[in-house]
Amino acid sequence: MIFKTAKINAFRTWGLLLTMAGMGLMVLGTAGIVFWGQAGKVVAGIGLVLGLITMMGSLGIYFWAGMLSTSAIQIQCPECSKQTKMLGKTDRCMFCKTILTLDPNAANVTAEELEAQQAAANSSTTTNL
Repeated sequence: MIFKTAKINAFRTWGLLLTMAGMGLMVLGTAGIVFWGQAGKVVAGIGLVLGLITMMGSLGIYFWAGMLSTSAIQIQCPECSKQTKMLGKTDRCMFCKTILTLDPNAANVTAEELEAQQAAANSSTTTNL
């Protein structure tokens, strides 16, 4: 895991980044009218369309994260004692970033060992394709 955060929070972060990128494209596209006058209308149109597509992608990611959140398992974190949601067999606490698992084989594994196991599993599945 690159960001060391809960999976649902990572999806929401990507949705927020796409929202900001879409808004930025729309603003920069509209600024084309200010800088180039009539010729800038083409730049504004392109910026607005690309920004709209990016914002729709953000909407899709937020919708997907919401649907995943409704079906996620709610557990109590052993470290901070707060209710958190978990996707898959292993995830991180949304609050204290503690690695949580439902797999008894991975329950006593350190974070580095777990990430090494996941990386090995991911590399073996990509080589089989």
